[in-house]
Amino acid sequence: MKTARIPATGREYPIGKIVCLARNYAEHARELGNETPAAPVLFIKPSSSVIGNGEAVIIPAYSQECHYEVELALLIGATARNVPEETAFELIAGYGVAIDMTLRDVQNQLKAKGLPWEIAKGFDTSCPLSDFVPAASVPDPHNLTLRLLVNGAVRQDGCTSDMINRIPRIIAHVSSIFTLEAGDVILTGTPAGVGPVAAGDLMDASISQIGTIRIPVS
Repeated sequence: MKTARIPATGREYPIGKIVCLARNYAEHARELGNETPAAPVLFIKPSSSVIGNGEAVIIPAYSQECHYEVELALLIGATARNVPEETAFELIAGYGVAIDMTLRDVQNQLKAKGLPWEIAKGFDTSCPLSDFVPAASVPDPHNLTLRLLVNGAVRQDGCTSDMINRIPRIIAHVSSIFTLEAGDVILTGTPAGVGPVAAGDLMDASISQIGTIRIPVS
Protein backbone atom coordinates (compact mmCIF):
# COMPACT_ATOMS: atom_id res chain seq x y z
CA MET A 1 0.00 0.00 0.00
CA LYS A 2 1.32 3.44 -0.95
CA THR A 3 1.46 5.97 1.87
CA ALA A 4 1.76 9.75 2.19
CA ARG A 5 3.97 10.91 5.04
CA ILE A 6 4.22 14.16 6.98
CA PRO A 7 7.61 13.64 8.70
CA ALA A 8 7.32 16.79 10.83
CA THR A 9 4.26 15.41 12.61
CA GLY A 10 4.91 11.69 12.27
CA ARG A 11 1.57 11.25 10.50
CA GLU A 12 1.20 8.73 7.69
CA TYR A 13 -1.83 8.19 5.47
CA PRO A 14 -2.63 5.34 3.07
CA ILE A 15 -3.00 7.04 -0.31
CA GLY A 16 -6.51 6.84 -1.71
CA LYS A 17 -7.55 8.43 -4.97
CA ILE A 18 -5.41 11.03 -6.70
CA VAL A 19 -7.60 13.70 -8.28
CA CYS A 20 -5.79 15.88 -10.82
CA LEU A 21 -6.58 19.18 -12.49
CA ALA A 22 -5.88 19.77 -16.17
CA ARG A 23 -5.45 23.24 -17.69
CA ASN A 24 -5.31 25.10 -14.38
CA TYR A 25 -2.60 27.51 -15.57
CA ALA A 26 -3.55 29.60 -18.60
CA GLU A 27 -0.09 29.61 -20.21
CA HIS A 28 0.10 25.82 -20.01
CA ALA A 29 -3.32 25.48 -21.63
CA ARG A 30 -2.19 27.80 -24.43
CA GLU A 31 1.09 25.97 -25.02
CA LEU A 32 -0.87 22.78 -25.71
CA GLY A 33 -3.42 24.56 -27.89
CA ASN A 34 -6.26 24.12 -25.38
CA GLU A 35 -8.91 26.63 -24.41
CA THR A 36 -8.98 27.94 -20.85
CA PRO A 37 -11.79 25.94 -19.20
CA ALA A 38 -14.77 27.57 -17.53
CA ALA A 39 -14.78 24.94 -14.75
CA PRO A 40 -12.04 22.67 -13.34
CA VAL A 41 -11.14 19.77 -15.64
CA LEU A 42 -10.54 16.60 -13.60
CA PHE A 43 -9.00 13.19 -14.09
CA ILE A 44 -7.80 10.50 -11.67
CA LYS A 45 -4.59 8.57 -11.18
CA PRO A 46 -4.56 5.32 -9.19
CA SER A 47 -2.48 5.09 -6.02
CA SER A 48 -0.38 2.42 -7.79
CA SER A 49 1.07 5.21 -9.95
CA VAL A 50 2.92 6.77 -6.99
CA ILE A 51 6.69 6.60 -6.61
CA GLY A 52 8.91 8.41 -4.11
CA ASN A 53 12.06 10.48 -4.16
CA GLY A 54 14.87 8.69 -5.99
CA GLU A 55 12.63 6.10 -7.62
CA ALA A 56 12.55 5.90 -11.41
CA VAL A 57 9.85 6.76 -13.91
CA ILE A 58 9.59 3.87 -16.36
CA ILE A 59 8.25 4.97 -19.74
CA PRO A 60 5.84 2.35 -21.11
CA ALA A 61 6.74 0.65 -24.38
CA TYR A 62 3.52 1.94 -25.96
CA SER A 63 4.68 5.58 -25.84
CA GLN A 64 7.40 7.56 -27.58
CA GLU A 65 6.67 10.93 -25.90
CA CYS A 66 6.61 11.17 -22.12
CA HIS A 67 6.25 14.66 -20.61
CA TYR A 68 6.89 16.05 -17.11
CA GLU A 69 4.48 18.42 -15.29
CA VAL A 70 5.50 19.76 -11.85
CA GLU A 71 2.52 20.36 -9.54
CA LEU A 72 1.59 21.39 -6.02
CA ALA A 73 0.00 18.40 -4.25
CA LEU A 74 -2.62 18.70 -1.51
CA LEU A 75 -2.96 15.92 1.06
CA ILE A 76 -6.48 15.56 2.41
CA GLY A 77 -6.70 14.93 6.14
CA ALA A 78 -10.37 14.09 6.79
CA THR A 79 -13.51 12.78 5.13
CA ALA A 80 -15.80 15.43 3.66
CA ARG A 81 -18.27 16.11 0.89
CA ASN A 82 -19.66 19.37 -0.54
CA VAL A 83 -17.02 21.42 1.25
CA PRO A 84 -17.71 25.20 1.20
CA GLU A 85 -14.86 27.32 -0.15
CA GLU A 86 -14.80 29.21 3.16
CA THR A 87 -13.70 26.11 5.10
CA ALA A 88 -11.74 24.29 2.38
CA PHE A 89 -8.30 24.94 3.86
CA GLU A 90 -9.34 23.08 7.03
CA LEU A 91 -9.38 19.85 5.03
CA ILE A 92 -5.71 20.06 3.98
CA ALA A 93 -3.25 18.08 6.10
CA GLY A 94 -0.16 18.90 4.07
CA TYR A 95 1.46 20.15 0.88
CA GLY A 96 3.86 18.23 -1.35
CA VAL A 97 5.70 18.21 -4.67
CA ALA A 98 4.36 16.03 -7.47
CA ILE A 99 5.24 15.36 -11.09
CA ASP A 100 2.32 14.43 -13.30
CA MET A 101 3.98 12.25 -15.93
CA THR A 102 2.00 12.22 -19.16
CA LEU A 103 2.29 10.12 -22.29
CA ARG A 104 1.54 13.02 -24.60
CA ASP A 105 1.44 11.03 -27.84
CA VAL A 106 -0.98 8.49 -26.35
CA GLN A 107 -3.10 11.23 -24.80
CA ASN A 108 -3.38 13.13 -28.10
CA GLN A 109 -4.30 10.00 -30.03
CA LEU A 110 -7.04 9.09 -27.57
CA LYS A 111 -8.41 12.65 -27.36
CA ALA A 112 -8.60 12.79 -31.16
CA LYS A 113 -10.81 9.68 -31.06
CA GLY A 114 -12.97 11.01 -28.24
CA LEU A 115 -11.73 8.28 -25.90
CA PRO A 116 -10.66 8.47 -22.23
CA TRP A 117 -6.95 8.97 -21.68
CA GLU A 118 -6.25 7.38 -18.30
CA ILE A 119 -3.60 5.10 -19.80
CA ALA A 120 -1.64 8.26 -20.69
CA LYS A 121 -1.84 9.57 -17.12
CA GLY A 122 -2.23 6.66 -14.71
CA PHE A 123 0.43 4.15 -15.72
CA ASP A 124 2.79 2.70 -13.11
CA THR A 125 5.39 5.31 -11.96
CA SER A 126 3.39 8.21 -13.46
CA CYS A 127 3.06 10.07 -10.15
CA PRO A 128 6.35 10.92 -8.43
CA LEU A 129 5.38 12.38 -5.05
CA SER A 130 7.39 13.90 -2.22
CA ASP A 131 6.79 13.70 1.49
CA PHE A 132 4.43 16.42 2.73
CA VAL A 133 4.96 19.42 4.97
CA PRO A 134 2.22 20.36 7.46
CA ALA A 135 -0.36 22.69 5.98
CA ALA A 136 0.14 25.14 8.84
CA SER A 137 3.79 25.62 7.82
CA VAL A 138 2.81 27.17 4.47
CA PRO A 139 1.23 30.60 5.15
CA ASP A 140 0.22 31.28 1.53
CA PRO A 141 0.05 28.30 -0.85
CA HIS A 142 -0.88 30.70 -3.66
CA ASN A 143 2.58 32.30 -3.58
CA LEU A 144 4.93 29.37 -4.13
CA THR A 145 7.56 28.97 -6.85
CA LEU A 146 7.40 25.73 -8.85
CA ARG A 147 10.49 24.64 -10.78
CA LEU A 148 11.48 21.58 -12.75
CA LEU A 149 14.94 20.87 -14.13
CA VAL A 150 15.93 18.17 -16.59
CA ASN A 151 19.62 17.23 -16.44
CA GLY A 152 20.29 20.51 -14.60
CA ALA A 153 18.54 22.77 -17.12
CA VAL A 154 15.45 24.72 -15.99
CA ARG A 155 12.37 23.69 -17.98
CA GLN A 156 9.53 24.96 -15.78
CA ASP A 157 9.61 28.05 -13.56
CA GLY A 158 6.21 29.26 -12.42
CA CYS A 159 4.19 30.42 -9.43
CA THR A 160 1.03 29.08 -7.82
CA SER A 161 -0.35 32.64 -7.97
CA ASP A 162 -1.09 31.92 -11.64
CA MET A 163 -3.65 29.18 -10.88
CA ILE A 164 -6.94 29.74 -12.68
CA ASN A 165 -8.88 27.84 -10.01
CA ARG A 166 -7.48 28.50 -6.56
CA ILE A 167 -7.31 25.91 -3.81
CA PRO A 168 -10.63 26.63 -2.05
CA ARG A 169 -12.53 26.39 -5.34
CA ILE A 170 -10.64 23.22 -6.29
CA ILE A 171 -11.58 21.49 -3.03
CA ALA A 172 -15.17 22.70 -3.18
CA HIS A 173 -15.55 21.49 -6.76
CA VAL A 174 -13.82 18.13 -6.29
CA SER A 175 -15.77 17.40 -3.10
CA SER A 176 -19.05 18.12 -4.88
CA ILE A 177 -18.29 15.15 -7.16
CA PHE A 178 -16.20 12.77 -5.07
CA THR A 179 -16.31 12.27 -1.32
CA LEU A 180 -12.83 13.24 -0.15
CA GLU A 181 -11.19 10.95 2.39
CA ALA A 182 -8.07 11.12 4.53
CA GLY A 183 -5.14 10.11 2.35
CA ASP A 184 -6.60 11.39 -0.90
CA VAL A 185 -4.28 13.63 -2.91
CA ILE A 186 -5.18 16.50 -5.23
CA LEU A 187 -2.75 17.67 -7.92
CA THR A 188 -3.48 21.30 -8.70
CA GLY A 189 -2.15 21.70 -12.25
CA THR A 190 1.12 22.71 -13.87
CA PRO A 191 2.60 25.96 -15.21
CA ALA A 192 3.94 26.39 -18.74
CA GLY A 193 7.14 24.73 -19.92
CA VAL A 194 6.17 21.06 -20.09
CA GLY A 195 8.20 18.87 -22.41
CA PRO A 196 9.62 15.43 -23.05
CA VAL A 197 12.06 13.28 -21.15
CA ALA A 198 13.79 10.10 -22.24
CA ALA A 199 15.51 7.16 -20.59
CA GLY A 200 18.69 8.36 -18.89
CA ASP A 201 17.33 11.82 -18.00
CA LEU A 202 17.21 13.14 -14.44
CA MET A 203 14.42 15.39 -13.18
CA ASP A 204 14.61 17.70 -10.17
CA ALA A 205 11.25 19.16 -9.14
CA SER A 206 10.91 21.71 -6.34
CA ILE A 207 8.36 23.98 -4.73
CA SER A 208 9.48 26.78 -2.41
CA GLN A 209 8.74 26.18 1.30
CA ILE A 210 7.89 22.54 0.55
CA GLY A 211 10.82 20.60 -0.85
CA THR A 212 12.46 18.87 -3.80
CA ILE A 213 12.31 15.44 -5.41
CA ARG A 214 14.89 13.92 -7.72
CA ILE A 215 13.53 11.35 -10.18
CA PRO A 216 15.53 9.44 -12.82
CA VAL A 217 13.89 8.24 -16.03
CA SER A 218 14.37 4.76 -17.44
